[in-house]
Amino acid sequence: MVLRPPVEPMLAQAAETIPPARPLASKVVYEQKFDGHRMLVFTPDGPGGQVLLQTRRGSLIQDRFPDLVAAAEQLPDGLVLDGELLVWDPEAGRLSFEALQRRAAARARTAPALAARLPAYYVAFDILQQDGTELLTLPQVERRRRLEVLFAARALTAPWTLCPMTTDIAKAREWLETWTDVSGVEGLVIKSVTSRYTPGTRGWTKVKRRDTTEAIIGAITGTLTRPQLLILGRHDTTGRLRTVGRTVALRPDQARQVAEHLTPAAPGHPWTGVRFASTWGSRDVLDAVLVRPEQVAEISADRAIDRGGVHRHPVRFKRLRLDVTADDVPPFGTGSAAAAG
Repeated sequence: MVLRPPVEPMLAQAAETIPPARPLASKVVYEQKFDGHRMLVFTPDGPGGQVLLQTRRGSLIQDRFPDLVAAAEQLPDGLVLDGELLVWDPEAGRLSFEALQRRAAARARTAPALAARLPAYYVAFDILQQDGTELLTLPQVERRRRLEVLFAARALTAPWTLCPMTTDIAKAREWLETWTDVSGVEGLVIKSVTSRYTPGTRGWTKVKRRDTTEAIIGAITGTLTRPQLLILGRHDTTGRLRTVGRTVALRPDQARQVAEHLTPAAPGHPWTGVRFASTWGSRDVLDAVLVRPEQVAEISADRAIDRGGVHRHPVRFKRLRLDVTADDVPPFGTGSAAAAG
C-alpha cells in the first residue's frame, strides 16, 4: 500500500524526567527534540508527480516552502519521511520559531522571497515509505537503519539533516542538560527499538528541559479569592510591564496561597484595556482580572520562548517568592534561564 496524505504522525507522551534504563530486551534510543513544526515529506511516486509537505494536522503546505520542494530533487521517488521543519534567521544567527511561523503563514506569491531570506531546514527522524513500499510495521531500529543508509547513499546535505540519536543514557542526559542551551533544541524523544510506527498514537516519550525562574503576577483568571491561573509579566528597560506568559491551572492549595497575597488593581494599571490570548498565537482571549503587580511567582518553564522572551507554552507555578520584590525579577527578554536568585 502506497502512503498518501493525510497520514497521522506518531506522537509522544510527555514525561518529567528520562525514564530509567531498561533491560536489554526493551532497549530504547534517545533522539534530540527540536522546537519546530512536525512535517511529513512525500516525494512523487514517479515522473510527473509532485513533492508534498504535510503538517501534523494534515494540511499541505508545499507552496509555502519552495526551497524544500526544490531540494527534494536530492531524494528518491516513492519516499515518505517524518521529521521536524525548522527555519534559520541569518540576522539573529539562530533557529527561529517566529521566522518559521512567518513562513508557514506566507502566501504562495510571497513564499519565494521569504525562502531566500529565511531558509528552511528539515531534521528527519523516521522513514515511513521507501521505493513505494510502506514500512510502518518494521521495528524502529530497522527504520532508523534504512534512514541512515538513505542519507549516506545519497550524500544528503542541507537542508536535509539526520536527527542525532544515541543509545547511551549518559549521552542523552548530557544532551538534555547542555544541548538545550542551543536555540531550537528543547529536549529528547525516547523510542523503543522494537516499536512499530503507529499513526496517531502516543507511543514515544518526550522529555523537555525546564528551567526555574521568576515573573510578576499582573493579572489572574477566576476571582481574587479563587484564582484559576496567573498572567505573568516582566519589566522592560523602560520600566513598562510586558506580558511573558501564563500558568497552567493552579491546584487548590496553590490558589489558596496566592489568594492570600493578591490585591485588586489600582487605577492606571499598565495592562488596563489589554486583551490576553488564551494560548500563544491564539485569537481566543482570557477573562482576566487585573491585580497589583507586586507579587513574584517562581515558575518552571520549558525552552520554547519567542524572540521577545514570551513563553509559548503555559508555565507551571511553583510558589510565591515573598522574599523578593518585583524589582528583583529578571528584565523582559532575558529568557527562562535567567533567575532572580
